Amino acid sequence: MILDPLAVALTFAAVFLISFTKGAFGGGFAILGIPLMALVVDPIVAGAVLAPLFCLGDLFAARYWKPSTWSKPDLAILIPGLLIGTGLGYVVVEFADRRLIAIVIASITLIFAGLWFKGGGTVTVRPRSTAKGAVAGLFSGMGSMIAHAGGPPVAMYLLPLGLPKAIYAGTTFMYFVVGNLAKVGPWLWVAQPTRDMWLLMAMAAPAVPLGTWTGWRLHERLDQAQMYRACYALLVVVALKLLWDGVSGYLG
Repeated sequence: MILDPLAVALTFAAVFLISFTKGAFGGGFAILGIPLMALVVDPIVAGAVLAPLFCLGDLFAARYWKPSTWSKPDLAILIPGLLIGTGLGYVVVEFADRRLIAIVIASITLIFAGLWFKGGGTVTVRPRSTAKGAVAGLFSGMGSMIAHAGGPPVAMYLLPLGLPKAIYAGTTFMYFVVGNLAKVGPWLWVAQPTRDMWLLMAMAAPAVPLGTWTGWRLHERLDQAQMYRACYALLVVVALKLLWDGVSGYLG
């Protein structure tokens, strides 16, 4: 079933959307593409198909997000928590209740974004915080491993710093390069790919450079304020999807 035309088309669309956000915003919105695949395949299978394609996307996006766009002090704060959170997320995927984690992350994200919009949508620059960054990395790693939803926590740390748009996107990109490498092995272990899954990855792969390039063209056209509004709006969409996943899991 995963190689029927509809499944291939939806997977291609999902990979294009994820790659587009990587080119435009550096990444962090992978969960936006999963609902498309989940219409035709099991979500765990969808996660395993997407995980290697994230790494492929990183190779193409590295052309745009060079080291000069990385905020290395923030990466140093975030990445240790990311790695620990990825390990904890693997435990959750194997043994624990993913629904509750999804609800918690979604609720915090909606409150965060809601306060920003209530405040008029302006960026109030706040100082870097090692404690907040460590917590953000931890929850991001868990969310990324559980549902490819690591974007909201790291965005909640980075957005209030008021980084220039290229630095924000480049730092987000490099952060998820590490995260994608950390989780690809566990994801492939949880749902060991079949021949059809590998073929589906191959057929969706051309969407990676196409989506990344298209997203980069958008990034060039956005000014700083537009960039931040787009990121906060996408945060709301991601959080609502994550909240629905968690709540519907209990209702079902």
